[in-house]
Amino acid sequence: MSFSVLDLVSFVCFFCCWVGYTSFARRKAKTTNCIARCLHQHRIHWMNELMTREIRVGEAALLANLERNITFFASTTMLVLAGVLTLFAQVERLEAVITTIPYTATPVHLLIQVKLALLTFIFVMAFFQFTWSMRQYGFLNVMVGAAPFDPSGGNENLKNYARQMAIVQDQAAHSYNYGLRAYYFSMAVMCWFFHPVLFICASLFVVYTLYRREFKSKAVMAITAGMQALAIEKERVSKR
Repeated sequence: MSFSVLDLVSFVCFFCCWVGYTSFARRKAKTTNCIARCLHQHRIHWMNELMTREIRVGEAALLANLERNITFFASTTMLVLAGVLTLFAQVERLEAVITTIPYTATPVHLLIQVKLALLTFIFVMAFFQFTWSMRQYGFLNVMVGAAPFDPSGGNENLKNYARQMAIVQDQAAHSYNYGLRAYYFSMAVMCWFFHPVLFICASLFVVYTLYRREFKSKAVMAITAGMQALAIEKERVSKR
């Protein structure tokens, strides 16, 4: 038998961790302060401020910097994919390497190919997410270029336009986040080459790490405090 019960259990655990955490994070972000929720508020404020600036060189530089980060990961993903696909021709050598590592499960030829196929699928998904994020930042650049100058910042139609720009930027950031999340879970899949129990532990550890960083990290606290400070200042200015 090529697949043991433990291998199947570890794969189901991995799938539930990835899909379950993605669904959990999306729902919890609607009611709890986290990186995604707080940054969206900052993006709305940023785009509203952008409308009041006639010269937008700073915004262009910031958006270009964000795009460079995504471009780096997109190109790196292609290199990683090339490496994983190369391993399909070196399965026997990979089995020999795994056999020399203490406490590893006995490698099975078909199962090794399944693991490599899973890694390939993950990095293809990551590539699609990164390139879609790049395209959405391109859409945002067009919207920024078309944004009219509103020195008063009081035009309701232009406020709505700024909000739509923030939504496009938010969607681009979500795609980037999904691509990074695929990298995190690919680290867990690598543990499957050694032992399915290690694969389960790694999948749970990735979920714990993602949760801590997206909901409980010091960065989240600072971003939340910054958002609250902006809200207080906005309210103070509006009362003048």
